[in-house]
Amino acid sequence: MAIASPGNSPAVFDLKSATLTLVALVVKSPHLPELAEQLRVRLGPSTEFFNQDPVLIDLAQVQESAGEIDFRGLIELLRSYSMVPVAVRGGSAAQMAAAQAAGLCEVPPQDGPAVRAAAPAPAPVRAASVVVVDRPLRSGQQVYAKGADLVILALVNHGAEVIADGSIHVYAPLRGKAIAGATGDVNARIFTTCMEPELISIAGIYQTTDPPLPTDVRGKSAQVRLDGDTLIIEPIKA
Repeated sequence: MAIASPGNSPAVFDLKSATLTLVALVVKSPHLPELAEQLRVRLGPSTEFFNQDPVLIDLAQVQESAGEIDFRGLIELLRSYSMVPVAVRGGSAAQMAAAQAAGLCEVPPQDGPAVRAAAPAPAPVRAASVVVVDRPLRSGQQVYAKGADLVILALVNHGAEVIADGSIHVYAPLRGKAIAGATGDVNARIFTTCMEPELISIAGIYQTTDPPLPTDVRGKSAQVRLDGDTLIIEPIKA
């Protein structure tokens, strides 16, 4: 039976390089119960804030830990919050082997995919340009201002996501997710004329709005900035 030569058959696929935007989970304890408790405290019981977002697990801060990491348990924990763990980096040889055995791929510490919500970088680079969006963003839509500030002139609905390497300015109600300083710029900020977000983040520090924000900022003009490892949400006074 003759076998058709690949060279004579029409191509049914192509292989191309791609950049994947990831959420980075920076693990600071190898103990799964501690991680589970802090996720519960920070994110609450809701699974609405991550919409099957791919996640990179960063082990750099527990590389020297003697404790074993239950990667299969960690994967299930993250999936319960609608996150999809796909990769791991920064661990010891034993940790990386255990992570790969659990189905995670290894990402080099310096040359991996672009990380959407990495830990603060030692010397972040300020955004040098501005991306302007003048249309409403519906649930499921995402805008990423790579290397730039992001200015939005219309409503950001629940379920929409706005991301910028610099600051985010929303001159309308902000009701979805807002992630500023995505590559580690701790000086980035989030501004809006109507603060009603589902989730806010600066340089990898996240906060959900369940429980609701204080009345002095909820539904009003406000800004978000980073003070150490704490997000500060305060009114914008005329």
